Amino acid sequence: MAETKLTGFDEVIKKMRALPVALRKKSGRSALGKAAKVIREQAKANVMASDDPDTGRKIAANIVQRFRSKHFKRTGDLMISVGVATDRGAIPEGNPDGGPKGNTPHWHLVELGTEKTAARPFLRPAAEAAAGQAIATFGTELDKAIDKLVQKGGGK
Repeated sequence: MAETKLTGFDEVIKKMRALPVALRKKSGRSALGKAAKVIREQAKANVMASDDPDTGRKIAANIVQRFRSKHFKRTGDLMISVGVATDRGAIPEGNPDGGPKGNTPHWHLVELGTEKTAARPFLRPAAEAAAGQAIATFGTELDKAIDKLVQKGGGK
């Protein structure tokens, strides 16, 4: 995995430290969500070519982002993950086609491949391709949110 170095966040970090903790977390979560959306949309675009046109199910329709509240409660760090939502448990008999938002338990077989099928990754390349844009979005949105809070008097 490629290493990413953040630069130019000194001013944003200085503004964040001036705000109360509760306000920092709200602003951070909002900005992180917008950055995760960039990666989610890239993953959707990547998987469109891999979705089988002969079925109603679409992996792209099941790509989601989720706030990781357990991680936040345990560590205090914000985390949002981007992945494919599927139903838990056994696949129903006959693996019925549930339409565009139908269960896609096969998504990992597309991402990782099998011994008979070549991998067609869409999540990992999305994270790599959109990392720069996601980081820029995070910085911009966080700076905007903090400026907005400071103007309202939230920094007092």
